[in-house]
Amino acid sequence: MDSLETSPPVQPPAPPSASLSRLYARPGFLLRRAHQISAAVFEHECRELALTPAQFGVLTVLKTHPGLGQSSLARALGFDKVTVLRVLRGLETRGLLSRWPAPDNRRNIAVGLTPEGERVLNHAQKPAEQAYRRLLAPLDRAERVQLVKLLQRLTGELEDDARAAFVPPGRP
Repeated sequence: MDSLETSPPVQPPAPPSASLSRLYARPGFLLRRAHQISAAVFEHECRELALTPAQFGVLTVLKTHPGLGQSSLARALGFDKVTVLRVLRGLETRGLLSRWPAPDNRRNIAVGLTPEGERVLNHAQKPAEQAYRRLLAPLDRAERVQLVKLLQRLTGELEDDARAAFVPPGRP
């Protein structure tokens, strides 16, 4: 007897249960899913440069603040120390940044872009902008502005609840 003959028929997926519907409507779930989509869109647009959103963020902050310490860099991006070290190692391996003892405190490590890091960041501007436009394409102009304002408000108001502090460079 053929095994296909004894297999039960394939059933269409069941509609989501009430508990799944509640899960799919939760802000945390939707924010995490939106972040996954945002990262995928960014990585697709920046595939030729092999850049992730985290790497782009690091390069962008270092362009504006060369020689920033690793801890300050982590705070500027809201990264924990482990995450920033992982991203820095990857970028350093690719020759996009260098690290050295900070002149004011040799126990601290300063970070800066290499010429290759500057070149990659410059080339990433157009695909990063395309990713931004693609991510917000389902929204009209007013909704885009509103979404960004709401996200800024949400992150600003709940910053104290974050595991990793977010402190832009130049602020205490």
